[in-house]
Amino acid sequence: MVVRYIIFAILSTIINLLFQYMSFFVYSGFLSIYVAMFFGTLAGLILKYILDKKYIFFHTPKSKKDDGKKFLLYSLMGVFTTFIFWGFEIWFDYIIGGEAGKYIGAVVGLSIGYVVKYFLDKKFVFKD
Repeated sequence: MVVRYIIFAILSTIINLLFQYMSFFVYSGFLSIYVAMFFGTLAGLILKYILDKKYIFFHTPKSKKDDGKKFLLYSLMGVFTTFIFWGFEIWFDYIIGGEAGKYIGAVVGLSIGYVVKYFLDKKFVFKD
């Protein structure tokens, strides 16, 4: 299961960074890094929820309402880890600068965040 979780984290990271990269093509103005991080985070969150729910925690929702509640709780657990991820991305962008800085920071932050998120999800979201 650990290997599967790592693979899903890598896939979600790739999707996150891809959406960030595409976001800069659409908008590269004032605060564009925050816009990119938002859309990357959203894309990665949706993919990771689907994969974690089905293949890590083996949760089958009882209804669409139950699935919605789980997704909301999953998202709330992700708020803390998102601050970790964004903090590292912004920090590396500031210290290193350029494309390399922000993407290295994103990978470091996402890696730390996904480890923390697993334990939060196991304890609070998929505790059944």
